[in-house]
Amino acid sequence: MFSKLTFTVLTAFISVISYAQATVDEGAYLKQSPPGLNPEIFAPGIISQEDEFEFGSVFSEDGTAFYYGVDVNGKSETRYTKLEGGQWTEPKKLFYHEQYGYNDPFLSPDEQQLYFISSQPLDGTGAEKDIDIWYAEKQKNDWSEPINAGKMINSDSNEYYISFTESGTLYFSSNIRAIQRGDYDIYTSRQVDGEFQAPQRLSESINTPNYEADVFVAYDESYLIFCSERPGSIGRGDLYISFKEADGSWTPAKNMGTSINTTNYEFCPFVTKDGKYFFYSSDRDIYWVSAKIIEQLRSNE
Repeated sequence: MFSKLTFTVLTAFISVISYAQATVDEGAYLKQSPPGLNPEIFAPGIISQEDEFEFGSVFSEDGTAFYYGVDVNGKSETRYTKLEGGQWTEPKKLFYHEQYGYNDPFLSPDEQQLYFISSQPLDGTGAEKDIDIWYAEKQKNDWSEPINAGKMINSDSNEYYISFTESGTLYFSSNIRAIQRGDYDIYTSRQVDGEFQAPQRLSESINTPNYEADVFVAYDESYLIFCSERPGSIGRGDLYISFKEADGSWTPAKNMGTSINTTNYEFCPFVTKDGKYFFYSSDRDIYWVSAKIIEQLRSNE
């Protein structure tokens, strides 16, 4: 049976833990005021700069590390910032090269690998090649050099924009079977014993003869969001959403509507692991909005 003193000590300990957790929560997401159902530019002046083109972003599960792509004079690079000692660090370059591009970062489910895309040649030298999926391994205080994700995923065509389910199933896009210019499709690949299996092209509920890419899949694989350039879109490229049925099929993808899509180009969707926030890119900036908007779309199915 606990003594009064023991109970007091335990209560104090729990209070300290609760305070520490609250401090982390308050500092998460660059200490930005949470958005409502109207999209807002994310971290203006910190991440979203007036003279730069930011896109393709991902947060760590606890919201204390942020990775994103930036286009600099037509060449893309990956930057990051993290919460240290209660303060967010100045954004720094993580992967960059004067000749090759690095962007569309996404963390593996256990966050031990950071995936991204690059036109870097396999040997790291010479002219740019087609776009492949790469990753880096987490080290003590840094990331390893880029590692190609392998021939099971990558082809002589372009593969890009990565998203994972909680179980490690990979979703990405490719133009490997392009019938016409700009024809990209969305594929999925399961992992078995840490190895990617042969990719499977998603059904016509998702893919068309037009452009489908930049896919984000929910961690429980209950829905996916992607960019498409197809007839009937609001802008040059719109975000579409599809929900998984009980039989494993996907509902016909539908436009996410004018609350998200504009006459500009919307792309690079991402939903935080806590299910609170939906990020995407538009008009050279990164936007965020309450993920409740997804549930509204689901209820209208």
